[in-house]
Amino acid sequence: MEAQPVQGTPTADVGESETLAEVSRLSALLCGLSPASTECEALDRITAFEELKATLAAAQSREAVGFEQLRIRRDALNNVPAARQGVRAGDEIGFARKSSPGSGRKFLTTARTLTDLPDTFEALTRGTISEAKANVIADETADLSGDERRRVDRRIRNSLSDSGIKSLRHEARALAAEIAADTAADRAARAAANRRVTMTPLPHGMGRVSAILPMIQAVAVSEALKSGADSAIAQGKALGRRHAQVMADLLVERTTGLTKAKDVPVEVHVVIEVESLLSRGAVPAWLPGYGPLPAKEARNFIAANRAQVLLRRLFTTPHEGQLVGMESKARVFSGLLRRMVVFRDDVCRSPWCDAPIKHADHVNPAAAGGPTTWENASGLCASCNFAKEHPGWGHETIEVGLIVRTPTGRRYSVSKRPLVTKMRQPRRSPECPPGKRDWRQALAGFMEPSAQPPPQIPPSPRQIPPPTGSPAGPDSRAADALSPVEELLRSRLFADSG
Repeated sequence: MEAQPVQGTPTADVGESETLAEVSRLSALLCGLSPASTECEALDRITAFEELKATLAAAQSREAVGFEQLRIRRDALNNVPAARQGVRAGDEIGFARKSSPGSGRKFLTTARTLTDLPDTFEALTRGTISEAKANVIADETADLSGDERRRVDRRIRNSLSDSGIKSLRHEARALAAEIAADTAADRAARAAANRRVTMTPLPHGMGRVSAILPMIQAVAVSEALKSGADSAIAQGKALGRRHAQVMADLLVERTTGLTKAKDVPVEVHVVIEVESLLSRGAVPAWLPGYGPLPAKEARNFIAANRAQVLLRRLFTTPHEGQLVGMESKARVFSGLLRRMVVFRDDVCRSPWCDAPIKHADHVNPAAAGGPTTWENASGLCASCNFAKEHPGWGHETIEVGLIVRTPTGRRYSVSKRPLVTKMRQPRRSPECPPGKRDWRQALAGFMEPSAQPPPQIPPSPRQIPPPTGSPAGPDSRAADALSPVEELLRSRLFADSG
């Protein structure tokens, strides 16, 4: 993903060019620096580099706040309503930092608060404290008025350098609660309005469900799960599970209404290759929007789950592994076409944005004649979809992916990803000319991990006999070599898809 200025973009003046040249020289110096020859010199360098990181964070925060003011002026000249001026500045900052628009907005919010904390910002600029410590003070004072924030800043300045992160957070929180005691109830009400549940994928086929609740409700949930687990263990219903495992199963059962946590009744989309599904393929399955799931774990889940299993074939390109398009004459992306867009994009299509897809919308707007087709579709989070409607923003489809254009004239490109990530189908580079294969794809066969073939090769899906009441045939010995899980899986799949 590279930012490219377009024609007509204002060029930097001499002073700005010299500044960027100095930054480039410093970067080149550090990149080519050999490791220190003595222990003391190595530690001195580590300290100096840590202080430099803090100074750079302060400078970056200052530039972010300055950019927002410039963007507000530009929006005013473009007759954007006052309430909407500068609202997308954080998105552009995120792209400039090579991160998601959401993280750019968060960075801008923190930068505004930091520049309103004179003592903390000065300590960060000098490298006396780390960026993490400065962010702690900014987070704990974000809801205070300017005067209240600066009072906390003055009270805590002597604790900045000596305190740990946790201790500093507690002290800042206590000072904020004391100084703004009169408005504590209002802040608590605003915080309660932001209660939510989130899901985070974890390694090894696991996931973390987190809930942000008012403290009393959070304690009630925790105590109820603990009490239920204690009761199950006392009644001998743990069945070898540890206390924490019983609590986790109770959470699933009480949330979904299941009798057993393993019987998931909700609709779950699992994208998996035929070889990984019906044989012993190693390419992981994919949960759209959540990421990979080990192939064996996916097979076991489908075979052991009591929920109905339905098959739907998806077709991909042979080299890039990208999903083949569909077309609809509707004005709204819905039904199977919307589902295919979600499968293809997985998460928000904007560069560096990993937010869940909320909107399937037109790249070229329908109001401007954009068709409701596969090629003109993008899966975006709500914020990125609204951003592309802001003056100066625009999206453009290209053969290998999507280009996002910002009001400064910068262009950020992102390439399509394979439907299922695997070694022999690496993502195409945005710099690769249309019509040509990326060198990574040309050498992809050498990157595929080797695997020992099974003793007997299973038959292809078209040759598999019916699971019950079928006469023995030439493939019966190969089918007998399958594991019990694979036999059950094939039986269920062919029963449900027939």
